[in-house]
Amino acid sequence: MTRAVLHVDMDAFYASVEQHDEPSLAGKPLIVGWDGGRGVVAAASYEVRRFGVHSAMPMRTALKLCPEAVCVRPRMQRYQEVSGIVFGVFHEITPLVQGLSLDEAFLDVTASQELLGGAVDIARRIKRRIRELTGLSASVGVAPNKLVAKIASELMKPDGLTVVDAACVREVLDPLSVRRLPGLGRKTGARVEAAGIATLGELRSAPDAVLWPLFGRYSAWMRERASGVDDRPVLPDVEEKSLSAEDTFEHDIGEPRTLHGQLTRLADLASTRLRARQLTAGCIGVKIRRDDFTTFTRQRAVAPPTCEARAIAGVSAELLGRWLAANPGAKLRLLGVVLTELTPASQLGLFEETRRPGRLDAALDEARARFGSRALRRGSTIE
Repeated sequence: MTRAVLHVDMDAFYASVEQHDEPSLAGKPLIVGWDGGRGVVAAASYEVRRFGVHSAMPMRTALKLCPEAVCVRPRMQRYQEVSGIVFGVFHEITPLVQGLSLDEAFLDVTASQELLGGAVDIARRIKRRIRELTGLSASVGVAPNKLVAKIASELMKPDGLTVVDAACVREVLDPLSVRRLPGLGRKTGARVEAAGIATLGELRSAPDAVLWPLFGRYSAWMRERASGVDDRPVLPDVEEKSLSAEDTFEHDIGEPRTLHGQLTRLADLASTRLRARQLTAGCIGVKIRRDDFTTFTRQRAVAPPTCEARAIAGVSAELLGRWLAANPGAKLRLLGVVLTELTPASQLGLFEETRRPGRLDAALDEARARFGSRALRRGSTIE
């Protein structure tokens, strides 16, 4: 049976969730992100993308391009909730689901075709089911491997379905811009174009004398990718290696009390995300960036692993306090809490009962799930 891989990518996911939940936003140029001076665009609706606005762009730049844009703050808990529904649809089809983010995944549906029909029928079923359950649209690429499926899913956004059969991979890829190649990067893409290579077909057929100065020992591999060659398997349940929550401040902060308040807020957010994924952390760290962009990290192992907000906040505060004591008067541009050595909460073992998140954490999680992520705040985070 011919191998069939799908790449499913939700369309403008965060922005689409906001427009679905608040119908008055539908059709408007919408930006999801913090609107402070140092805020960045987390997501942009298709209406605002026409003005050149895109994710990761500074908010100030985005608002200059589209002054009439509507800005809303991210609701990560809501996006995670919708993502869980979407991934539930994926797992109705196949156990071979490799999540790349909240809104994007590879699916190997090769074996599913015997029961559910061809890969294209499965793709249509997934799109229909997602719309029925969430009201949102997804774009799907159908191809013989992950690389081509990912490229295909981008070709007809939004709400697209692009099929690339094994026999016509080069026919589809050759005319495409080299910028379509996943992982090429903006700077490398510019260097490739400056070398006279504009399309994937030209990259595929370029001689070593041209490719070696660009890619060195990876030249042959890049030629294979431009040809659509990719034998990577779809890896289900790829373990998360870390989880974090960080914030870039609108104005640099030097007051220790204020910094500790911000850190407590971030620890609360990180622990909430940890519990939502049913994970515990065996190592707690802080990320510190000064006003001159110098970045420091400090971390400490904890035993047993935890997902409790109080424990994570306590260790984080200790690490930050030590750094501040060694760097008196430092002003910080960014602060973050980083959790690593993640393990499933189900593996807590004999003493599981004593290691569950406290009743306060559970109550906060329930209230925020029902009324929004900002419904309740810990008193220590209020300035």
